[in-house]
Amino acid sequence: MFQRLVDEFRAVPLARQALLVAAGLGGVALVSAAAYLAKQRLDNTPPKRWRKAGELTDIYVYPIKSCGPVILKTIDCAGTGPGVDLMRDRTFMVTNEDGKFVTARMKPKMVLIAPRYDAPTATLYLQAPGMPELRIDVGELARRATGDPATERSVVWGEGVTVLDCGDTVAQWFSRYLLDKDAGYRLRYYPHAHSQRRRNGDDTGTLHDETSYMLFNEASVTELNGRLENKVTPLRFRPNFVVRGPEPYAEDRWKWVRIGEVVFRYRIPCLRCVFTTIDPDTGVAHPDKEPLRTLKQYRQIPALGESPALGIHLGLRRAGSIKVGDSVYFA
Repeated sequence: MFQRLVDEFRAVPLARQALLVAAGLGGVALVSAAAYLAKQRLDNTPPKRWRKAGELTDIYVYPIKSCGPVILKTIDCAGTGPGVDLMRDRTFMVTNEDGKFVTARMKPKMVLIAPRYDAPTATLYLQAPGMPELRIDVGELARRATGDPATERSVVWGEGVTVLDCGDTVAQWFSRYLLDKDAGYRLRYYPHAHSQRRRNGDDTGTLHDETSYMLFNEASVTELNGRLENKVTPLRFRPNFVVRGPEPYAEDRWKWVRIGEVVFRYRIPCLRCVFTTIDPDTGVAHPDKEPLRTLKQYRQIPALGESPALGIHLGLRRAGSIKVGDSVYFA
């Protein structure tokens, strides 16, 4: 019973652990567990011994929050997230005119916006059903940010960030696709090389929900599919990395992850929401809210509420490049 309590408590971010302890939940045993776990979480020294988990099979980067991925074979890992050249993970987001971010939870067909990046010209191309191709000069945005610091204010999960607006032509394209009118939405670009938000400290990343990296175990979705009538793929859960080799849900117990020579620290479990009910191939939400409904039957962490967990959020501790086929290790 105590081990189960520790396991559940371990999944809670440090700030919430402190609140639980302060509230007196769990008595002496929980306080002892909290002290031990806090010490472990604060230890950012990578281990010397590693165990092989499997190999990296897929790398995904989502340049625009809530939109489709760019599938890559090689990627650079920096503190703000994975990327190639000027294309980084979740450095763009759609907002309303007031600067509040818009996601596929509200507009499911956002997932059908397909990005393509041309590194030599630092250009992001976007395609969407029924829309002309859109061209975004990321290089020009980066140059603007150097000479004209970002001053537009936007809000991501209650935290303010400064961003660059991508202009009226881009705004019209998104408004027409998502709202069927010429105005209402804007596209904003995050040009900074550091995180302005403190949701998960320096690991919060750019415009991410939680942290700048998320890893997913292929076997976990295979096990989930055994419970579902309509099968899903790892892409339904929008990971950056997919690993093949570990047993289902083995990632729940990892404290450290190494891919090639790049090292990550486990931060928090990835809690799942209605986004998982949206089919990335059709942009339509499942009428019975699957696979979320099934996940809630066996993947909830009581200390964290009703949202089920699948996948793990990571914080970068040793930067570098990784590629598909790299060995994945854990500690």
